[in-house]
Amino acid sequence: AEQEVAERLQKVMARAGVASRRHCEALILAGRVTVNGQVVTKLGTKVVPGKDVIEVDGRPLGTPETKVYVMLNKPKGYVSTLYDPQGRPKVIDLLGDDVAQRVYPVGRLDFDTEGLLLLTNDGDLAHGLMHPSRMVKETYIVKVRGVPGPAKLRALQEGIELEDGPTAPAEVKMLDVRPPNSATLSVRIHEGRNRQVRRMFAALGHEVIHLRRTTLGPLKLGDLPVGEWRYLTDQEVADLYRAAGLRLGGRPRRAGRR
Repeated sequence: AEQEVAERLQKVMARAGVASRRHCEALILAGRVTVNGQVVTKLGTKVVPGKDVIEVDGRPLGTPETKVYVMLNKPKGYVSTLYDPQGRPKVIDLLGDDVAQRVYPVGRLDFDTEGLLLLTNDGDLAHGLMHPSRMVKETYIVKVRGVPGPAKLRALQEGIELEDGPTAPAEVKMLDVRPPNSATLSVRIHEGRNRQVRRMFAALGHEVIHLRRTTLGPLKLGDLPVGEWRYLTDQEVADLYRAAGLRLGGRPRRAGRR
């Protein structure tokens, strides 16, 4: 008889094109994966490809998914990850049952940060947009305690030394000043380091009171209310593909909200 080789569940899922291995692990931990009808939440679980029936959100592995692109205006108090050991609210919960496909966030926004979050099951696009070589710019509206003077604005524009190295130059505009208490600025960056905008201002001695992302590459949040989401238009998807340096294949896509 042929030797049956058992492999780790997340490896089999990633190879089937579900998502990156790390996202597959998050799907398992979130209880969204069944093997032979049983929910599996242990990451070390071994399966035999082709013999064990693996389903994600009730859909058998290997069923090609329609590509979906969703823009969400993330509220404060939600995590961008698919699984949170502390049990905090997740952005994915805001989509409810309206999006049948298993989407995941492209990049993440902190728990306390609001604004534009792109969710998709298009791994190529997600990878392209996040790749440092593409230098895809994001705009944040930042409200800080105190009013940064010209020298500090110049420091932001030239790059600030953080513990993990200097930041790339940022485009900075002062939008509103309420001396001496607060100022609101627009900051455009192309690096997605962890808590980067908060750390940049902390390095200058200004605490961030409120942070909202309003653009991701060519994608604009516009007047989408906080906590609401919509499908992207075909044009928006095409623009994102261009920003990610990808050619748009003739694949079926889900754009335009029902």
